[in-house]
Amino acid sequence: MAMTDKQLIADLKAGNFKPVYLLTGEENHYIDVVSDYFENEVVDASMKDFDLTVMYGRDVDMATVVSDAKRYPMMSPIHLVLVKEAQDIDTRQWETLAEYLKHPSEKGVIVFCYRHKKLDKRTAAYKAIASAGVVYESAKVWDNQVPGWIKSEVASNGFTIGDTAAVLIAESLGADLGKIVNELKKLYPLLPAGGAITEDLVEQQIGISKEYNIFELQKAIGRRDPVMCNRIINYFAANPKKNPIQMMLPVLYGYFLKIMFYHQLENKSDAAKVLGVAPSFVKDYAQAAANYSLGKLASCIGYLYETDLRSKGVRNSGNVTDGELMKELIFKVIH
Repeated sequence: MAMTDKQLIADLKAGNFKPVYLLTGEENHYIDVVSDYFENEVVDASMKDFDLTVMYGRDVDMATVVSDAKRYPMMSPIHLVLVKEAQDIDTRQWETLAEYLKHPSEKGVIVFCYRHKKLDKRTAAYKAIASAGVVYESAKVWDNQVPGWIKSEVASNGFTIGDTAAVLIAESLGADLGKIVNELKKLYPLLPAGGAITEDLVEQQIGISKEYNIFELQKAIGRRDPVMCNRIINYFAANPKKNPIQMMLPVLYGYFLKIMFYHQLENKSDAAKVLGVAPSFVKDYAQAAANYSLGKLASCIGYLYETDLRSKGVRNSGNVTDGELMKELIFKVIH
């Protein structure tokens, strides 16, 4: 089983250090969490000038990294070399690391933050790291997994959050876990021990309207409720920076796809799992499926595509604003 960030940090707190760590994967948030722990907690603040070296892949070669790792610590248990953006080091230089790891320094620890892509597992360098140290790989958290991730993150901090509040944050902030964590940190001091993050609190402290947001727009579309749809779209048009059209269109695309999936489910009891939503939201998709045929849903996706092209100027829209494009889109969708 892959090691989690919490397990890795617990190991470091216990003083169990390896000569090398490769922090990699598609989810940068977890790379940042572990990297920040190394940088801020492993070496005492008074000794950082002596026993911590921070490098950037674009500025160094592997020979320099290895040479620094061989330095004996002044007062700390280890000498830490933290290499950020390690993917920028020329791939041909990683063989130098493989040679070093055959007989690594007992007091040197190298941490590579390798983002956006993966080090080839077939290389001698990767095999040497896996053998002598730790490869920590952070898996991507997809959009439909974010509400569940938020609930787990909040629970790990000793609090709770309801399904609707979690979806509200997820739909408004997307899959940027670092941004979500920063927003959640604003809420924790306002709660009693074991308290719950409510929709009201999210609206008051994060500035996400609990009534006028993309999640509520989806529900209004599902009901084919023109009055509520118009209220929300007018709010979006009046606040374009908070509700950019290029954020809303992909969310609506995903929404229509889920309704299509619901239509075609033979066993509706599997809906929550298949759609990747909380069970409490399945009734909304059932209602939407009753209101939209598969043919109408296909047309809705076509309207989204057309609106996307017009919003990007690929197809001429004259002087039509994004707000007006959204109003036109929603009119076509619900009628």
